[in-house]
Amino acid sequence: MSTEMNMRRKIFLVITIACMTAIFLFSSRTGEESTGDSYFVGNVVGEIFVPGFDEWSEQEQLEFAGKIDHPVRKTAHAMEYAVLGLLTAGAFIGSRTSILAGILIPWCIASAYAATDEIHQLFVPGRSGQVSDVLLDSAGVLAGLLVLAGVRLLRQRQREAAGGVHVE
Repeated sequence: MSTEMNMRRKIFLVITIACMTAIFLFSSRTGEESTGDSYFVGNVVGEIFVPGFDEWSEQEQLEFAGKIDHPVRKTAHAMEYAVLGLLTAGAFIGSRTSILAGILIPWCIASAYAATDEIHQLFVPGRSGQVSDVLLDSAGVLAGLLVLAGVRLLRQRQREAAGGVHVE
């Protein structure tokens, strides 16, 4: 393994751990704080996508944020774990790692982290650990990794079409 490759993997490992720390910190917020975060995002969504949203009453804006709270939370789960899956892949796969191993190993690591995160939430006031969230998080990881696998497959085919020259 080249020194450059080793350094790249170390950098990805540090960023992966930072992402896991951020997820842990968000999961440590009480149920009330988490709801406030979701409602804040709901208001931002309203301001960006709903014409005249800023002219609505505060109560109407709050009701809108409440209506989209569930999708906001679930989208955040899937997206944060898609990113975690990609970072984990960067930390644990090299240029010679098979596409299957490049999906399976990071998926197992990030999905196990999702499970431990839900267990952690059992001890946070106003929060609960949900098996459905572990499944959603794992699906988010898989979605991110499938995109990565598709990109790797395309690059591999391009290299083969160019005569098999591979420089990293």
